Amino acid sequence: MSIVVINALKVPAEAGPELEKRFAARKNSVDSSPGFEGFKLLRPVAGEDRYFVFTQWATRGDFENWRDQRSEAAHAGSDKKPVAQGADLMEFEIVEL
Repeated sequence: MSIVVINALKVPAEAGPELEKRFAARKNSVDSSPGFEGFKLLRPVAGEDRYFVFTQWATRGDFENWRDQRSEAAHAGSDKKPVAQGADLMEFEIVEL
């Protein structure tokens, strides 16, 4: 059963363009990861001030493997300060109707 993982990023309004620029720079970096099914970056418009990073995975294990590998190399060699001021991770199973 596929799962969706959403990372809700608290980003100051003035930092939104920088966040989008950073995601665009590594747009396809996750595409070849085993079990990866899709990615969207959702910009807040009304009723919300957080960005949502939406990823879809074939299994929870596929997500966990990617997460664990990524955490070792995250921002390696980067001198850029984080744009987000906090994040909440949410996970959902996709209900096949």
